[in-house]
Amino acid sequence: MPKLIPTLRVVRRTLECEIAYTVSRMQVLERIRGNPVGIAFRPLEGGAVALMARHLPVPNFNSVVGLRAGHERHIEPLIAWYRAQGVTAQFETVPGYYDPALGRELARLGYYQSGFHAALVCEPDIVPPAAPASDVAVERVEGAAALEASLDAYISGRGIPQGAQFKANVRPWLGEPGWQLYLARYEGRPAAAAILYVHDKVGYCADATTDPAFRGLGLQTALLVRRIADAHAAGVDFVCSGADFLSQSHRNMERAGMRVQFVRSLWTEL
Repeated sequence: MPKLIPTLRVVRRTLECEIAYTVSRMQVLERIRGNPVGIAFRPLEGGAVALMARHLPVPNFNSVVGLRAGHERHIEPLIAWYRAQGVTAQFETVPGYYDPALGRELARLGYYQSGFHAALVCEPDIVPPAAPASDVAVERVEGAAALEASLDAYISGRGIPQGAQFKANVRPWLGEPGWQLYLARYEGRPAAAAILYVHDKVGYCADATTDPAFRGLGLQTALLVRRIADAHAAGVDFVCSGADFLSQSHRNMERAGMRVQFVRSLWTEL
């Protein structure tokens, strides 16, 4: 396919896919009886949304995403909404959507750019790097046994405490609309896990992590290559992903053929 040229439309579709995935992931937690995590959403016009997970202090789940010109009037009421629930909020701004009025209002209310996150993109038919080593194998998670193995790798990679409770909460990932889970094995042993999310003909290489005992063996590159290939087979227009700027994940994505589309700013309170 022709080389993908960055445009505001590509930025918009990237954000829409990212937001849809995060909402889908949070809705899995919201469906737990009694909503013990305290999931809540406040949609804004133009597809922006304020996300809240009151009892889960994960920045991505307590963020305002998709902000654009005109949304500055929502910032102060949203800060009050988060504070009333005892939640620390994060605001994201994206090139192309950014307007100086957003930055002025965030600065006025005591927020600053505390971090940066790269959004990467590629054509779905890119030529992959060299095949992974023979001792690395990537499989789609299709059944209960593979799901348990992939969640074990995910828990080890993220250092998640209370692994049994985490598993109980997220087993519905298998079968969620648009989701496909992957497991990478090294010499037959579960070693890394990842997710592909497809939404409106955009493929999103979502959460991925590796058990520390297996890092540096090319597992994440292998998972990226497999997910990009499967997204291509699903007929997507392009593939996107994200990582902390200049992190190991960012470098893995560049090695797999992805390139930076934009770098978002993450605003937190002083």
